[in-house]
Amino acid sequence: MTDATLPQHPFGTEITANDIVKQMQAANGWEDRYRTVIQLGKKLPALPETFKHEELKVSGCESQVWLAHEAQDGQFHFMADSDARIVRGLITLVLAAYEGKNAEEIRAFDIDTYFEQLGLIAHLSPSRGNGLKAIVEQIKTLAN
Repeated sequence: MTDATLPQHPFGTEITANDIVKQMQAANGWEDRYRTVIQLGKKLPALPETFKHEELKVSGCESQVWLAHEAQDGQFHFMADSDARIVRGLITLVLAAYEGKNAEEIRAFDIDTYFEQLGLIAHLSPSRGNGLKAIVEQIKTLAN
């Protein structure tokens, strides 16, 4: 972690996991869901270059993914970025689930049910699915 402050994003605050579930369930088929994920990714601010270094890279992702965090008053704040548009969108789904939560809430969140409600995992390539799980696992590790 560097001394720089993480940029703010709307995921987990103005855009919650429940909001995203409603959006995705209202979508008409996979292509509509895919477009929704891409649109969500456009709302994710770029991670400053000062955070894009090896220690913050998520291993297990086909694309380059960086995950930064800070803890304030027991709450975790996350910021992530990727070099791939769809991955930026997938990151927003994870950030909406975990942003601003404490360690106990992060451990208790049922991410598998959440992903099931989104109706995405079956449509992702195995490497994308594994990358998504790697981001979740890194967040859980940081919360321990």
